[in-house]
Amino acid sequence: MSSTQYATPSMPDAQGHFGPFGGRYVPETLVHPLQQLENEYWRAQQDPEFQQELDYYLREFVGRPTPLYYAERLTRELGGAKIYLKREDLLHTGAHKINNAMGQVLLARRMGKTRIIAETGAGQHGVATATVAAMFGMQCVIYMGAVDCKRQELNVYRMKMLGAEVFAVKAGQQTLKEAVNEAMRDWVTHVRSTHYILGTAYGAHPYPVMVRNFHRIIGDEARRQILEQEKRLPDMLIACVGGGSNAIGLFYPFLNDPSVSMLGIEAGGEGILPEKHAARFQGGSLGVLQGTRSYILQDEFGQIQLTHSVSAGLDYAAVGPEHAWLRDEKRVNYDYATDTEALDGFMRLSRLEGIIPALESAHAVAGVIKVAPTLAKDALIIVNLSGRGDKDVMHAAQQIGLKLPD
Repeated sequence: MSSTQYATPSMPDAQGHFGPFGGRYVPETLVHPLQQLENEYWRAQQDPEFQQELDYYLREFVGRPTPLYYAERLTRELGGAKIYLKREDLLHTGAHKINNAMGQVLLARRMGKTRIIAETGAGQHGVATATVAAMFGMQCVIYMGAVDCKRQELNVYRMKMLGAEVFAVKAGQQTLKEAVNEAMRDWVTHVRSTHYILGTAYGAHPYPVMVRNFHRIIGDEARRQILEQEKRLPDMLIACVGGGSNAIGLFYPFLNDPSVSMLGIEAGGEGILPEKHAARFQGGSLGVLQGTRSYILQDEFGQIQLTHSVSAGLDYAAVGPEHAWLRDEKRVNYDYATDTEALDGFMRLSRLEGIIPALESAHAVAGVIKVAPTLAKDALIIVNLSGRGDKDVMHAAQQIGLKLPD
């Protein structure tokens, strides 16, 4: 299959498969709700009233469109390609996550659901979900690993102030994987009244395609904006990849453009050693986890390995199935940034551009720091700045040894 076929409606197929990846691997109790969600989603896609309502809230409440900003000082510092930042950090709640949360809460309302649940790692998806639930007067429960609750304490308070109930999950590694497990258990138990707003392009069909389509507005806008500003398409797109929602949102509208290369940056943690990173393409293998088939960090017995990243939002053992497909088909390249490189990206963007990025987004910045100097000065790179770094300031300060004045 050629790389120019990816953006056709046949991906995924009717069963939610991207080649050998994706699908629907869930308890029998969830088969009907997933089918109901899939049917309602496709109906909503064809409903002009739904699309007009979604466009209204994305514009008037969420803050779209976001700017495509020329990072002049970062470009000059690196001495290579011209760098543009897609400013998803400027959205209401501080990250791209609210694009998907808004779309899904409108779907939940169409289906008559009154209770919303979600998982969260870095807390941004939890905050976005709590925000839209409050806006529409729905009960909201957020599951978050206890370790993540500590390193993202600000977002825990934000969710509670928005009226959400936050459960600190203390099982296993106490991070994102365990939060997803608890959310799925809740959904099985309360499926009639509850919609699960899954926060990334992962999970059982239709979540990967649905989340991707709610986020493709990132790439649609970036495409229009770069054509307006530079009169041509970019040479490269760069985004961080955890589950992969911000990256696929940027990449998808460009997949039919062979001149545009794409680079996803995973979490290299402390280095590519067992249980020290979360780079699934650097030692992962094919398996099934939490509803879908993809690349997973697992041992020879299929047991999920521990992961590590300085960023809570990238600290996950699996990657979205569409990313696995695009990587195997060689349409998108994937690399990793270590914690040290991400922290360097965090500080460089802060001090060169006056923009404090989320630690997740700092991995994408680390990627551009590595790549931009190797390209010609007339090359164009778009980096998805998926979130702002308010939530990470204390954690990053501790990591790099910054101290408060006496």
